[in-house]
Amino acid sequence: MKNTILIITLFSFLLIGNYSTNAQSDSILNTTSMEAAEENNESQNDYSANVETTAESASFHQVIKQKFIEGGPGFMGIVLLCLILGLALAIERIIYLNLATTDTDKLLEGVEHAMQNGGVEAAKEVCRNTKGPVASIFYQGLDRANEGIDMVEKYIISYGSVQMGLLEKGLSWISLFIALAPMLGFMGTVIGMIGAFDAIEAAGDISPSLVAGGIKVALLTTVFGLIVAMILQIFYNYLIAKIDSITNSMEDASISLIDLLVKNK
Repeated sequence: MKNTILIITLFSFLLIGNYSTNAQSDSILNTTSMEAAEENNESQNDYSANVETTAESASFHQVIKQKFIEGGPGFMGIVLLCLILGLALAIERIIYLNLATTDTDKLLEGVEHAMQNGGVEAAKEVCRNTKGPVASIFYQGLDRANEGIDMVEKYIISYGSVQMGLLEKGLSWISLFIALAPMLGFMGTVIGMIGAFDAIEAAGDISPSLVAGGIKVALLTTVFGLIVAMILQIFYNYLIAKIDSITNSMEDASISLIDLLVKNK
């Protein structure tokens, strides 16, 4: 009897242990399956997000292109031409002004060292080998050094005005395009509104679908005109700031040159 109870007890423990092991295995398998499913879901979500992002970026360019075409080739083409010409002039001015920027302190040191060792001709040679409006003004001033300080100042002021004209060359055209682009947009808006009212008059009834197309085209021309003006305005302000910086350097360097000539007289 005791042996039978012992055998039944051992058998029960074995069954319980086997059941526990199977339960643990099932739970591990379930957990692994759930984790795999979550990973698959996350990967699918990431893929979907990437696809949506790509679709959004593609649709953005398509929308811009579509809206530009819907604005009409007449006014939209002229607005685009203003943008292209304005950007071309702005890029040309940026390159020119960056090349015109000179290290005035280094140039002054070179001119002073050349005057102490080789005189005015050596200083003129230093200016001749240096690019930029500051070096050109220095050369004109040194070229009239034997005529007196008053003549040097007059030539520096006169040639400085010439260099200022070269620095500001093309800015008037950029400002013209800045003003012209939104004006063309507004003109397209007015013409589109006139077309919408003509459609109302011809139909003899006010319908949203009847005037929506004309009003949309009218507003699109205004939007693109304002965008072009804002883009060109940013470049224009940068160019003005660059010219002011070069002008200040020219004025400071001219004063330093006069002092240098007075000291070496």
